Amino acid sequence: MSAPAGIGTVSELWRYPASSLAGERQEVIAVGKETIDGDRLFGLVDASNNEIARPDREAKWHKVPLIRTRLTGDRELEIAVPGGDWLAAPGAESDRVVSAYLGFDASIRPFRQENAAPDYAGPLTAERYRKAPVHLLTTASLARLKALHPEGSPDPRRFRPNIVVDMAAIEGSFPETDWIGRKLAIGDLLLTISEPCRRCGFTIIAQDGFDHDPAILRSLVRHNAHNMGVYCTVDRPARVEIGAPMRFV
Repeated sequence: MSAPAGIGTVSELWRYPASSLAGERQEVIAVGKETIDGDRLFGLVDASNNEIARPDREAKWHKVPLIRTRLTGDRELEIAVPGGDWLAAPGAESDRVVSAYLGFDASIRPFRQENAAPDYAGPLTAERYRKAPVHLLTTASLARLKALHPEGSPDPRRFRPNIVVDMAAIEGSFPETDWIGRKLAIGDLLLTISEPCRRCGFTIIAQDGFDHDPAILRSLVRHNAHNMGVYCTVDRPARVEIGAPMRFV
């Protein structure tokens, strides 16, 4: 079932300076051809074997999404564990605090040298994956998930979108899953919806404000072929702000 041409407006914008750690909510994001400015610049690894964090697969990483992140005005990463102060990262002190919080030796590392502070001389780590520049999610899909699992909390943070669009619910539908191949304009940004976002175990993990909930993923498996939200490629880069209208092109 298709939504009307005038779809809705942007209600949330997110970037994720460090993969698997908590995202940073924004009023404006700059979307480039290949990535969002400030998105997924760093990774967290097990320092004993250089394994990158996999909260979707291993319980030892389940507390990682509770670690907050932000980028300073100079584009340097800061992190904070629950109850802790903001710390510059990567660095020995931030690694010590994160390791104590997780219970094993862990280290935050840049994916590329240019992501780190000029004086950073430590190791890099490889990106686990990058499916597409933009992950988009609608409140209509969140409403559909809530209807299927009323006692659950389908918080957008479970799904790590970059852009959340507020639109009217469509009964019985995760609408953006039906938009594959279509073009969208969000303000001046032009996107092509390239594929559905297949969900993993990350979606069930507790974060600040909601609990561990396996029924979130089970509902998506049963009713939307594992999917929630969509990946998009960028046809025309632009800045996007809260309240920007979205429409089909």
